[in-house]
Amino acid sequence: MIELSTPEYRRAAFALAFGSFLVFCNLYLFQPMLPIFAESYSVSATKVNWLLAASTLGLSVSMLPWALLSERFGRRPVITVSLIMMPLVGFLSLFLSSFWGLVALRGLMGIALAGFVAVAVAYMADEFSPTALVVAVGGYISANSLGGIVGRLSGGFMSEFIGWHGAVIAMAIFTTIGGAFVYMLLPKQQHFKPTKTSLFNQTKSIVTHLRTPVLWVAMVIGGLNFALFVNIYSVTTFRLLEAPFYLPVSIASAIFICYLAGTFSSRLSGRWANRYSPISGMYLGTSITLLGVLVSAIESEMTVVLGLLIVSGGAFFTHSLAYGWVSRKAKQAKAAATALYLVHYYIGGSLGGFYLIGCWEHGGWTAVTMGAVTLGILTFFLIHLLNVKNKVDIAAEQNIRI
Repeated sequence: MIELSTPEYRRAAFALAFGSFLVFCNLYLFQPMLPIFAESYSVSATKVNWLLAASTLGLSVSMLPWALLSERFGRRPVITVSLIMMPLVGFLSLFLSSFWGLVALRGLMGIALAGFVAVAVAYMADEFSPTALVVAVGGYISANSLGGIVGRLSGGFMSEFIGWHGAVIAMAIFTTIGGAFVYMLLPKQQHFKPTKTSLFNQTKSIVTHLRTPVLWVAMVIGGLNFALFVNIYSVTTFRLLEAPFYLPVSIASAIFICYLAGTFSSRLSGRWANRYSPISGMYLGTSITLLGVLVSAIESEMTVVLGLLIVSGGAFFTHSLAYGWVSRKAKQAKAAATALYLVHYYIGGSLGGFYLIGCWEHGGWTAVTMGAVTLGILTFFLIHLLNVKNKVDIAAEQNIRI
């Protein structure tokens, strides 16, 4: 197994983190441009959200098929195919001008990205020692946030100065070069054992995960957490373009620098889990997120930025712990388990966009705040339920040993 702080660990962890960085650059490239597309195509804020929701939905529905393929053929081949598809789909989007055609290609981009996302943590679970896994997942999530920052900033600034076509071309070229680098750096798997079971039996393992409360509840926590976090940024972009702020898109997109708080907090999550417990960390992360929501409700540029910094720190802390929880608690078909977590995660992000943007269109920022707090309260309830189910499982295991 790959141990923490070894040269092999640094090589593998960096390759997976950089691949994750590329994925999230591509996934969120269009998010700051949503107001531009709404004006260009004369569609509502809710309808233009499909440009973001299509990619996250495409990603969510295709992760399980990618994960099942990886159980048969290995994690690295799936990662390679994903790295090839990403820039190809990016270049294809240049040839479509209709709104729904662009939405369809963003859905295809989600499918391309899903290959990497579905199996990266499973690769870690196969190859890394338990201690190294926890720390590596934290670094991987940090790369997620950095990719999200760069992708969004690139979309915001480049779309204003060279148009959205220029932004897509630049990202596709960068992804081609970066993907080749990841392919060369990522070590071949040494501990992967292919699954020879049928598709029916692999599907049974998915059903088993869904029927295991200690896994499924953590997946729903991830979905609610992401529904709140990613979409409060989308709504804030619309908010900053209107009264009393009236900021240009390039400046409004700078709010995504607040993701850096998530980069740091996700790195701390592994240490928290090893020293205390993942569940207590989820309580803490959700509390911090809600504090940020309340701070951002104050009508000033400074409090909006401060609130998003706090939201990012709390949400990524919770996400890292819930994600790592599922990868550790799954006793079999780990790739399917982590992919299933991400299915819930990205479906939550997709549906949460229509929910919070709907709040914005019908009740302004007051309604957005109330909607976000409601999601936070539901998350608290599920963390409590996860704690109860985990204690029951621990007690049952101790009785079996006795």
